[in-house]
Amino acid sequence: MRTWAGRRSEWGNRIRGSALWRGAAALAAGALPALAFPAPSLWWFAYVALVPLLLLIRSAGTGRRAALDGWLGGTGYMLAVHHWLMPSLHVFIVVLAALLGLLWAPWGLLVSRLLGGPTSGAAVAAAVIVVPCGWLMIELARSWEALGGPWGLLGASQWQVTPALRLASVGGVWLVSLLVVAVNTAVAVLLVSPAARTAAVVALVAGTVAVGAVWMWAPQPERSGVARIAVVQPGVIEGPGSIQRRLARSEELTRSLAGRDVDLVVWGESSLAVDPVRRPDVAARIAALSRLVGADVLVNVDARQTDASGRTGIFKSAVLVGPQGLTGDRYDKMRLVPFGEYIPARSALGWATSMGRAAGEDRLRGARPVTMTLPGAHALHIGPLVCFESAFPDMSRRLTRDGAQLLIAQSSTSSFQNGWAPAQHASLGALRAAENGRPMVHATLTGVSAVYGPQGEPVGAPLGTDTSGAAVFGAPLATGTTLYVRLGDWPLYGALGVLAAFCAFEGVRSVRRPGLSVPAGAVAAGAASATPARPAPESRTESAQ
Repeated sequence: MRTWAGRRSEWGNRIRGSALWRGAAALAAGALPALAFPAPSLWWFAYVALVPLLLLIRSAGTGRRAALDGWLGGTGYMLAVHHWLMPSLHVFIVVLAALLGLLWAPWGLLVSRLLGGPTSGAAVAAAVIVVPCGWLMIELARSWEALGGPWGLLGASQWQVTPALRLASVGGVWLVSLLVVAVNTAVAVLLVSPAARTAAVVALVAGTVAVGAVWMWAPQPERSGVARIAVVQPGVIEGPGSIQRRLARSEELTRSLAGRDVDLVVWGESSLAVDPVRRPDVAARIAALSRLVGADVLVNVDARQTDASGRTGIFKSAVLVGPQGLTGDRYDKMRLVPFGEYIPARSALGWATSMGRAAGEDRLRGARPVTMTLPGAHALHIGPLVCFESAFPDMSRRLTRDGAQLLIAQSSTSSFQNGWAPAQHASLGALRAAENGRPMVHATLTGVSAVYGPQGEPVGAPLGTDTSGAAVFGAPLATGTTLYVRLGDWPLYGALGVLAAFCAFEGVRSVRRPGLSVPAGAVAAGAASATPARPAPESRTESAQ
């Protein structure tokens, strides 16, 4: 009977024997974590979904192969979590995914270095800490708006898991991503290194204890009342005159809210295609609706407008309308969707408009976040965001620090109704609510509308993609702030520190032992051993170099 080590060696040799098969395996392995996100929502799968990719990179015979496996795995991941963009970007999405996938190439080298050789207890501890930190740097880099923004952060797959939401209140979605990758790394060690299984189990237990400690002791905001928020979702309306018919449907649904004692009515993104300042008749119609229902109406304008600084162009704006008309409260979207709302370096990439539904004219950006105050005894402060902006943790945190008691995201996913995007976009509201200890309203023109309480818990039943209607949600309000609001993105700074220390340790070893080849993975254990590592076989030597 063959030993496990023998079977593993045979499996590794077969993989190395077929570069094409290996490349396809890396793409497929990288795509697996997408199943943890909505719509499949296999949240538990996230804790093992990276294991195949980790094992594949571990078996790489050289550093070049490990970097290539990481790149292909990252490309598969980006394609899977953004596949719903294919109708808009067509083949260009493959190019974008491949470019962003390059961020995973250094991570592939890191994984190979930490897991590719003998795994002592110290090496396991280093891998469980350093590999997740490397992944977090990828998430940080691709969260830059110009690179597509923080869509598909691995921690966001845990939006419906209460302990994970509590963890997010301490360190944001970043801390949840660290935990998920750390568990995957420990599981990978369990599968391939019998000698280090005790250390891997200890790492898993330590993670469980840490989550339990956060659950018990992390401060949570205290409930302080309820705001009755009405969401108006007209649904998909297409064909001639769709703009006028959509407005008429929104008005009809808003009238149905009369007598329901609401504090605010929220319409979805692009609910108005005209500037209400230039069209006082439209502003008057919405003001009449406000008087009828006894609450202000937060609409969203996608039209040519002039902002406070005198700039004229197409803005996407959250505009508050009261019984007397426009209140003067307006927020212009600050972070725009690449290609969907503007084309980066249009002079060079303008040809993308011929390949899909890319923006024919760039939208203009807002200058600053805005909090709005509703009239009434409670003087509720709301913090509006527009669509894509709900994916950015720092934006909702800034609004909370500015005094927002209720976070609102206005969205529309009419181009992606039949894909995974609407449910995944709505799920981000749970994370933003838990991070900030504030209720979050995700209101869509089309898509999935949902409301979450200050701990990320769902409030009422969401409105699905096939719904055309209005609903009233009792959003629980809260006072106080979470540790994430107070401390900010400390997991990112911690990860940077860990990686800097690891690189410094590697540099010192290379200076002290010039010309000495060290097996991948043994370097991480070196801190716990004063004995120089022995030269490895040729394939490992290439990997170390």
